[in-house]
Amino acid sequence: MTDKSTSIPYALLSWILWPALFSAGLVGAGFAFRSTAPLLWFNAVYLAIVCLIALFERVIPFEKEWLQRDGQTFNDVAHTLLSKGGVQLAAALGATAPMAVATVAHPLFMSLPDVWPGSLPLALQVALGLAIAELGLYVAHRAAHEILSLWRFHALHHSVERLWVVNTGRFHFMDSLFKIALSQLPLYLLGAPLPVFLWIGAVTAFIGLLTHCNIDVRTGPLDLVFSTPGLHRWHHSRVLAEGNTNYGENLVLWDQLFGTYFNPDRRPPTDIGISGRVADNFIGQLFQPFSKKGYRQILGRRVHPDGQEIRTGDEGSRNPSGAISENDPLSTDGTA
Repeated sequence: MTDKSTSIPYALLSWILWPALFSAGLVGAGFAFRSTAPLLWFNAVYLAIVCLIALFERVIPFEKEWLQRDGQTFNDVAHTLLSKGGVQLAAALGATAPMAVATVAHPLFMSLPDVWPGSLPLALQVALGLAIAELGLYVAHRAAHEILSLWRFHALHHSVERLWVVNTGRFHFMDSLFKIALSQLPLYLLGAPLPVFLWIGAVTAFIGLLTHCNIDVRTGPLDLVFSTPGLHRWHHSRVLAEGNTNYGENLVLWDQLFGTYFNPDRRPPTDIGISGRVADNFIGQLFQPFSKKGYRQILGRRVHPDGQEIRTGDEGSRNPSGAISENDPLSTDGTA
């Protein structure tokens, strides 16, 4: 029997899907932004892209094992709504919190000196704003991997053992607040106009969905510019040398400049996750990072009977050698 992945239709589809879905999302966003209810219609477009990605995950999956349920779908959606859509009431608005924040907060900064190059075409302003925001996202993301006090929150995102469209927004709210502060505040202070924030929010929303998708897409030279599924799969590797790379959320510009770009000529890993453990339920996952016991569990540390802490694996890593002591069972509410 012929392997479908080697057929011409399969190859064409795998090459076309990433740019097609991304472009469709941006075109839909353009129509939404010109409507009288931009956030409402943007979310309609967003959910349509989610459904298309979910469909193609079944048609041409990158990893068939990732199609199996992991019992975390409710938690994934709940974290998306809390961390990315806390200011919006409807579930469909979960991925566009940056737009809502920009709409509400932008007027508060209009009294600051305006140094933004507003005379440039909007497309160039968006490109400039995206590069600036990406620097903040890069710093926040890299810091979350290298500083244990931040990794305790970011580990929730890396605790998944499969990548698919629904766990795109699985972030602890503290992790999200940190990233928003470092990426959006510089743009506010520079006086960037509201449309720049809206378009950056759109780019981030659709690239985020595609980055986590379980579709066997082929992105070729796009890997040199954008954060693509292949690059992000390396970022989720349990191997530190592979996982502590590709920090860019939308672009890989800063990874290229700071030497953290990683894209070897081999298949990315499918055995992903962290050395520690996170709570099984949504409430537990929210509170776990705030307790000493939960902190140890997330880091994959255990306690010796004499009370001394034993560190297993690399600190804050996703090295599979990490373990939790049998005498230190995981608390479901994250409390000590």
